[in-house]
Amino acid sequence: MQTIHFVEHKNIDKVKWDNCIKNAFNGNAYAWSWYLDIVHPNWDALIDEDYRTVFPLTGKKKHGIWYLFQPFYAQQLGVFSQNWLNENIIESFIHKIPDQYRFAEIRLNIHNKVPENLGVVAWHRNMELDLVQSYDKIAENYHSNTKRNLKKAQQAKLKIIKNSNPDTIIELFRANRGRTVSHWNDQEYSRLKYLTQIALSRNQATVLGVSDESNEICAGAIFIQSNNKIIFLFSGANQTAHKKHAITFLIDYMIQKNAQTPLIFDFEGSDNKNLARFYKGFGSSEVFYPSIKINRLSFLGRIALRIIKRK
Repeated sequence: MQTIHFVEHKNIDKVKWDNCIKNAFNGNAYAWSWYLDIVHPNWDALIDEDYRTVFPLTGKKKHGIWYLFQPFYAQQLGVFSQNWLNENIIESFIHKIPDQYRFAEIRLNIHNKVPENLGVVAWHRNMELDLVQSYDKIAENYHSNTKRNLKKAQQAKLKIIKNSNPDTIIELFRANRGRTVSHWNDQEYSRLKYLTQIALSRNQATVLGVSDESNEICAGAIFIQSNNKIIFLFSGANQTAHKKHAITFLIDYMIQKNAQTPLIFDFEGSDNKNLARFYKGFGSSEVFYPSIKINRLSFLGRIALRIIKRK
């Protein structure tokens, strides 16, 4: 194991960093330097001497307390490597998190096996579907309810709208599901728009809409592709879409379009049992990734943190 160094954002060699993510056996979209620059500007990192193993640190300082947290639109971070990882390597990187970070609640990735003594808070569920088989073979494994809802969607004369406007999808979410999501603000929606624009410019995003019989967009989704995965990053839908099963229709389209390729369809969730059941209806399998919690705060610091987390 080579020496692990803490590297401030300004000193990170992003060419070497991206080469690591490109060639890492567990690389993902969230870990590219351009992606991190958007979802968490000025991120720092732990890096071995030759950039073969890296660990982005997404932290900030508030009310005098430095802490690490999971940024929006980055489900899994943690340690990425061009070499195989084991518990000892993960433990070494965790122990190298600088003492300045008095608190951390972060999620690693499915290939980061963490010793129990590091304080795993929870194992989080993700759903993935291997697209290597033909569409007919994949669709055979759809659950009966999914097949039934897909048939209803087809009978409703829904249509896929390619190259949809991301703003339309985001506004659909804000006007419907977004009304119940209090922790999202204008800044996070703006960040998502910019993230999608950059991903599109890099040919790493697909934005699809679904129109109803009146040619009105009732649903849509943003997908990110990287490291042999298609990530179902974000979706929006109104009541018409729910009634006509537009999201089922849209996901099926993406599966059909990418069937018989060496790609994994990553549903990006979910710990929500109902959502997990919906994703499982497409024949997907469960995978789990860990979250860890580090607490180096004094008694007064813990009180201050509770105040910070309420804001």
